[in-house]
Amino acid sequence: MRGKEIRLERIMNRNTKKTIIVPMDHGVSNGPIAGLIDMSQTVNLVADGGANAVIGHVGLALHGHRQGGRDVGLILHLSASTSLGPDPNEKVLVNSVTNALKMGADAVSMHVNIGAESEARMLVDLGAVSVECMEWGMPLLAMMYPRGKKIANENDVENVKLSARVAAELGADIVKTVYTGTAAAR
Repeated sequence: MRGKEIRLERIMNRNTKKTIIVPMDHGVSNGPIAGLIDMSQTVNLVADGGANAVIGHVGLALHGHRQGGRDVGLILHLSASTSLGPDPNEKVLVNSVTNALKMGADAVSMHVNIGAESEARMLVDLGAVSVECMEWGMPLLAMMYPRGKKIANENDVENVKLSARVAAELGADIVKTVYTGTAAAR
């Protein structure tokens, strides 16, 4: 097996090929929020609840890693912005694939806002990270959201289809995006 396949097995159910990934990266964008104050406790709860992996920044790897119990995959998030910045839709690289490997991550993730004024730079970053992931056998999860001045409806099917397609074309192994249906349709 190659590195990417081995790492993907760590963040998916081997039998069903399905996964439950819990994002815990919101502390950077929104600050201390309920459920993310004690990351170690939250990781334990979601692992015991059946999650296959968690997504977070370096702090999750440093302070939330499990010392025992059921294993849970680690996806290290490489991009960030804060709600207080001049443009919260502008995500910048704050970490690297190489560092994620050193920290024991099973995959990396990036956030790109399609339609944002800084879309071009975020796409350059996604492309560069994708190439580095291919080189090292690291799975890439792309968080792709239609957001920006030109986006009237983030849940519009056509906008979401374009966002997901961009991720696939640039080499993402897993795509996270918005739900296009209604709560009643779930």
